[in-house]
Formats: sequence, C-alpha cells, structure tokens
Amino acid sequence: MALSRWGTEAEARDLGEGVRGLLRDVLGVTAESGLRFDPGAVTASPSRLTESDLMALADIVGEGNVSADDAQRLPRARGKSTPDLLSWRLRPQVDCPDAVVAPRDDDEVSALLEWCGREGVAIVPFGGGTSVVGGLNPDAGDHRAVISADLAHFDALESIDPESGDAVLGAGLSGPRAEALLADHGFSLGHFPQSFPYATLGGYAMTRSSGQASAGYGRFDEMVRGVTVVTPVGVIEAGRAPASAAGPDLRQWLLGSEGAFGVCTRVRLRVHPVPETVRHEAFRFPDFATGAAALRAVEQQGTGPTVIRLSDESETAVNLATATEAIGQGPDDGEGQAAGCLCLTLFEGTADHTGSRHAETRALLLAHGGVSLGAGPAEAWEHGRFGAPVLRDSLIDNGALVETLETATDWSNLPALREAVAGALSASLESSGTRALVMCHISHVYPTGASLYFTVVAGQRGEDPIAQWTDAKRAASEAIVRAGGTITHHHAVGVDHKPYLAAEIGEVGVRMLRAVKDAVDPRGVCNPGTLVP
Repeated sequence: MALSRWGTEAEARDLGEGVRGLLRDVLGVTAESGLRFDPGAVTASPSRLTESDLMALADIVGEGNVSADDAQRLPRARGKSTPDLLSWRLRPQVDCPDAVVAPRDDDEVSALLEWCGREGVAIVPFGGGTSVVGGLNPDAGDHRAVISADLAHFDALESIDPESGDAVLGAGLSGPRAEALLADHGFSLGHFPQSFPYATLGGYAMTRSSGQASAGYGRFDEMVRGVTVVTPVGVIEAGRAPASAAGPDLRQWLLGSEGAFGVCTRVRLRVHPVPETVRHEAFRFPDFATGAAALRAVEQQGTGPTVIRLSDESETAVNLATATEAIGQGPDDGEGQAAGCLCLTLFEGTADHTGSRHAETRALLLAHGGVSLGAGPAEAWEHGRFGAPVLRDSLIDNGALVETLETATDWSNLPALREAVAGALSASLESSGTRALVMCHISHVYPTGASLYFTVVAGQRGEDPIAQWTDAKRAASEAIVRAGGTITHHHAVGVDHKPYLAAEIGEVGVRMLRAVKDAVDPRGVCNPGTLVP
C-alpha cells in the first residue's frame, strides 16, 4: 500500500463533480483546502540500532531478512486510520521502527524474542498494516529501540483436513492468498472484512476481526480451532478439540491480544466447501427502527442469510450503502421513490440451501415492512464492498475529514446507543466549525444484539484536523461507555481504545490482563503501549 493511502496509487479514484459539489456546498471544502502529501518532505527517525545489533539480528533470521533502510521502515511506521493518513501530510517527520526483521519459522521468532528481552528492544508484529487503532505503530516504551517483525514468510497452507473441515494456515497469509490456496482444494474460509485485500490471517486473529459474512460463517474468533503464539517464555499451542471443558479456553486469552503477549505464527481454522451458488436481494424499509426490528427477527428465528446489513437513512441517501463512487441519491424502489433504509442480503451454499434460506428470510423481511428492490443493490455492494476506504483517500485529499468507528450492544439498547454516539460526534465536530454528516449501519447481527458502524464526514478545520478528529473520537468513546456499548466490536483495542478498556472490563479484569502480560512477557518487549491498561 502507499504510505499516505489505504490502497495503492493505482487504486486511487478521482471524485466526481457531484461529490465535489456536495463537499463544497454542504461542508465548505474544496480540493484547494485539502491537505496534500509531499513525499519529499518525509524523513524517517534515525535507527537506534548499532551495526552490532543488525549483525546479531542477521545471525538469527538471515542477512536478507533484516533491514534498517528507510524504504522498509517507513511503511511499517503507521497504520491506516484517518489520523495516520493525515499524519503523513501534517507530520512528515516519522517515528519509525529501528529495523524490519522477517523471521522464517517459530524457532527464529523464539530466538528473536529472546534477543529482544536480553538487549532491551521492543518488538511489534506486522502483517498487512491495516490497523486503524494504533496497534502497530512502533512504541519502544521503556526500551532502547523497537523492531517490526514482518510475518511475510509465514505464508503457507500447512495442512488441510477435508473430513473435519479445517486447515492450518500461516499467520502472514493475506485474505486473498488464503482463499486462493484453499480454493485449490475446493474450500473457502469466507471471512471478508473491509481490509480483506491487504490484512492477514494473523491480524484477523489478533484483533478479533468480524467479516462481512459473519451472519453466515461467524466472526473470525469463531472460526479459530487452534492458534500458535510464540511468547518470550515459550510457545503456546491453544485449541485441541472442537469443544472442551479443560479449564478456561486459552484461545480466548490469545485472540484479540494484538501482539502484546507474543507473535502469532499460524492458525487452525474451520473451512467450508466453496459455495455452489450465491443469491442476492435488497430491501427498503421506511425507517431504521423498522429495519432493525426486521433484522432482529431474522437473526432470532435463524433463517440463515450469509450477509445481512441495514443502512440508516443518511447512509442510504448518500449511496455509501452500496460503496459506489458517487455520493448522491441512494437506491429507489424501481418507481422513483427514494429509499428510506437499505437492507442488503446475500446467501451462499448449495442451490437447495440458498433457495430455502432466501425464501424464508425474504418472507420475514417483507412481513416486517420491507419492500424488495431486487438483486441489483446487493450485487453492487458485493462488487464494490472493498472500495470505500479508497474513496476515503480522495475525500481527505479534497478537504474532508472522513473516519469510521464501531460498537455493539443489545437489541433493546440499540436505539439509545445510536442516538448517543451520533449526537456526540455531531456536537463535537460542529463545535469545530463544520457541519458533520454522521451515517450508521448495522453491520453484524446476533440473537441478543447487533453492532453499529458509524461513518463520519466533515470539513477539515483549523491547522490540525488530527486534533479535530481526536476530540470527536473522544466524545464518541465517552458516549459509548456511558450508553453501555462495547468500546470496539471488531477494530480491536490498540492504543486508541485503551483508555476506555478499564471501564468495560473492570479493575479485576485489568489485573488479569496485566498478570498474563507479566507471565508471558516478563520484560515487556511485546508491542508496548498496546491493549493492556
């Protein structure tokens, strides 16, 4: 990926005149007011490692797998949140990892961790680089330096068990590569987060990712049969049987740990046959409350869509629901009537299975006030579903402030949480002198509740739009805590959400996290500053 973008330079998209007009007329920004990235202004912090250090690292992983070059260190210095992307424009003096190291097997990871502990050097695992919560930004903590451990060599499909329906895959595999390797054997993982083109399986596991098809295949942590994490004190192989009563499940201590306990090198995952058929249908609901009630009925009755999501009126109206390039009038009902709230459904499996699940889900959505819009909007969403972050790049270039955040709560608390977060975001951003467009959709559903995914567009204001967003994110996070939501549903804790974790898990929970950290990482070299309050 490009330094200052979510995607590559080749993926960059120009905004249409309709979008430029909306930015100008509603938010008061133009391309002239946008912040531009100047590659020539970027300077990397000097490496604090000595030649002796680099030679010692090369002895562990091989000379070709260690680099202190700026070209290697810069891409591993920041994640892909909006503050990260703005930082490339506003703060081109970059705090980089002091070296990039690419171990080739578990033994080399163990030796690397031992060296780090002995030499007082922190280590941050790196996969696809898509963190949006500061989880991979190199923080040396109290140590003299910090290295980035690139997991690119852990890229194999190590084994597959067609009878049991599981496979062991390297933590450094990207989503597309993992799907290609599994497809050669007739299987699929079916995990498609928006970061899918770049993120890795290890990243999915260590952040408790929740892909867009979670209604059908579950969250990533539900797919994990086993996980290997190399810690400074030894290797943990967690997960043996499909279910067990052998004490607390150690997988749950490791999933979501974001490299704070060690380096994830492989995962054993539940897989399924490549779907024979795919069905799509979109529906319009008159308002968000009606649509949410319909989604709740679908999930609680278990009619089984692979994907089901509901955009609120604002998101539907600006067409982000289907991830199209244009921001303008959303889908209609075929007779020119503007959509209220767009619901998208998708079904995968055998012809008979998709047919029965589609029919049952369709009947339930129609009975709860939905109007069918046919397959078109759902097909358009599937076609463009990984493109929204690339659109964010162009909006930032044109003077807009664009970011997302997510939470989850029980169905009964969903309206109050949505109102509280949207209100906090609007109030904070409007106090900075810009109108805020706050959009929301239900992205994942459960029998007892659902997640809310917010997208915010405002005008960049003042000399430091990073601070502008930081204030808004703080207001939203405090509103989430007060309203009883989780501080993160699938973006992980990282650095950004760490101040709010204690309010969610309590003092005893914090003590438990710290105790595990001390037990497996006694010198505190593993991703300092992340996760553990």
